[in-house]
Amino acid sequence: MSDFLVVTTTHDDETKARELAAKVIGARLAACAQVYPIRSVYWWEGEVQSGEEWRIDFKTRAELAEPLGTCIAEQHSYDVPEVVAVPVVTGAESCLNWITAETSAG
Repeated sequence: MSDFLVVTTTHDDETKARELAAKVIGARLAACAQVYPIRSVYWWEGEVQSGEEWRIDFKTRAELAEPLGTCIAEQHSYDVPEVVAVPVVTGAESCLNWITAETSAG
């Protein structure tokens, strides 16, 4: 298992997405959050729907996946917030060391 993850969620509002990112980073559950616009197509309430969303990618340590997911769920306005973690297969040692340092300082 990888020691590092990229955890992704989405939000329907840029301000809310940035606020969620700041809360997670402030709690030291991730070292970095990237917030950017996307267009999603998904099945919801019995039909195909589409909408503008803001994706948030968090860079974190694998051992923080559960508390990070809990934090996202508690702060999120969606009935079913996306929380998907993808392992980091490889990365620059200096970046991975930075993620460790910034998520261990809290």
